[in-house]
Amino acid sequence: MTEAERRLWSTLRLQQLRGFKFRRQHLLGNYVVDFVCMSARLVIEVDGGQHADAAAADEQRSRFLMNAGFRVLRFWNNEVLAQTEAVLMRIAEALESAAETPIPTPALPLKGRAP
Repeated sequence: MTEAERRLWSTLRLQQLRGFKFRRQHLLGNYVVDFVCMSARLVIEVDGGQHADAAAADEQRSRFLMNAGFRVLRFWNNEVLAQTEAVLMRIAEALESAAETPIPTPALPLKGRAP
């Protein structure tokens, strides 16, 4: 994990953020996501500088996850490190929103079948 991922995980782990359970480095379809809360259908990705050159691949990945019923939040490493509280507030807002309006849960394709 990067330093930014470690910092975020220190709050997400052990249901410390509003009682929601997160998993890290979890496989969804063919993609390993940084963090996911299955009950809220929320994926959190923490991107480093290499993602600036991979915008098309990241967009395809996000589209796959959204089509599978997940909301995707993306943060830059420096954003997590410099504005940790603001990032955590955005995540908490997304969790609250998910609790108020559940997203339908379509089945994920079997491993090896992601577009």
